[in-house]
Amino acid sequence: MNYKEVANDLAKIVGKKNVLASEEDLRLYSYDAASIWRHMPDVVVFPADTAHVEAIIKLANEKKIPVTPRGGATNLSGGSVPIQGGIVLVLTKMDKILSIDPENLSVKVEAGVLLMDLQTALEKKRLFFPPDPQSALGATIGGIIAENAGGPLCVKYGVTKQYVLGLTVVLPTGRIAKFGSSTVKNVAGYDLVSLITGSEGTLAVITEAILRLIPMPKERRTIIALFNELPMAGEVVGRIFDAGIIPSKVELLDNWVINKISKLSDLDFPTDAAAMLMFEVDGNPDIVELSSQIVVNTSKTMGASKIMIAKDDREALKYWKTRSMGFSAVFGSAPTVIAEDITVPRSRMSEFIMRVTDICKKAGVEVTVIGHAGDGNLHPTFMTDENDKVHFEKTKKVIDEVVELSQEFDGVLSGEHGIGLEKKRFMRRTQDPIFIEIIKQIKKVFDPNGILNPGKIWED
Repeated sequence: MNYKEVANDLAKIVGKKNVLASEEDLRLYSYDAASIWRHMPDVVVFPADTAHVEAIIKLANEKKIPVTPRGGATNLSGGSVPIQGGIVLVLTKMDKILSIDPENLSVKVEAGVLLMDLQTALEKKRLFFPPDPQSALGATIGGIIAENAGGPLCVKYGVTKQYVLGLTVVLPTGRIAKFGSSTVKNVAGYDLVSLITGSEGTLAVITEAILRLIPMPKERRTIIALFNELPMAGEVVGRIFDAGIIPSKVELLDNWVINKISKLSDLDFPTDAAAMLMFEVDGNPDIVELSSQIVVNTSKTMGASKIMIAKDDREALKYWKTRSMGFSAVFGSAPTVIAEDITVPRSRMSEFIMRVTDICKKAGVEVTVIGHAGDGNLHPTFMTDENDKVHFEKTKKVIDEVVELSQEFDGVLSGEHGIGLEKKRFMRRTQDPIFIEIIKQIKKVFDPNGILNPGKIWED
């Protein structure tokens, strides 16, 4: 394939300044936020609207050029890595909030809108879009939908698929299609909106979306509980749910992260605590007061060594920013950091973490666990160095063992990061063969020439 000619053809569609082909530029689009997987694209293109995407995909399909859609590339599973080269289609210039409809609790956006920009615009109208991945500063709406992203608020409000009403997409054959509607209820035929949501850019390129919104709660309160034993923390979460309380957030940090954030912040966390639970409860003031009391009392009954309650919104924000420091501390702690994404039943969360810790201790691999404790979504994170081949291979074997362990716990391969490149080797070992066969057939219907984000999820 003569990619110089391809670049010239693309420049005729989007303008020369929106096509990159130098080695320096291509290298910038060869990896995602995990940076473990790398592959150089042959050309990078920035469309400005759906018509541009349509023309680009038609060209790629005619010439059978691989196309990898890309938003902010904050994903952690290799989903936006152009593993077969070809075109990287960057949608970040399609960044308009097209309309906000407070009366019908919906918003229409282009795929390149940053989640943080959307939330800022909605906040002015006392509305919010609940999915809140930790990458909100750089994540785009198209990427969030493609990954069916989650985040801390999912325990109460659900994941992205619960909030996508309609999509405008460009199919791999170059046709523009509109799925769904702006109404909450819509059972006209197969739910193709849900099919595209979470498909990791393998079935269509999302260019616009209609999203369902929720009024902002009148009040929020943040509570922190620290425990000297991990099982105590795990049992607290279950007891709070048994009491009929569903917090908007329940986050779990282990001793490793507690120590790291204690050094980075001025908050007084006991560094000998085995686990820390961070709760947020929201709603009307009377509900928030009752929920807070139950969270505090349950934590104390289960032996919490310390309780901290944010006195106002400013202090609550400080607590949650400190929690975000945990990710910075983790990713700055080793030359190569591999963050896993596994979900197990909430009731077995503590046991799973202890088993993971034992596996890593025996192998001599450093690990920490941050998790969304309210829904059992855990992120065991492993410290290694890809340049140290012996340790890197040992770490990969440990990760394989941990993923296999999740199946023993009736868990799933991914709760919010997707399959991408990282976990596709587990798909055939853990999924029903009929399931694999059906998704292969669906892929063929949408993408007969196999050009769109090839090599991801299930493919060999």
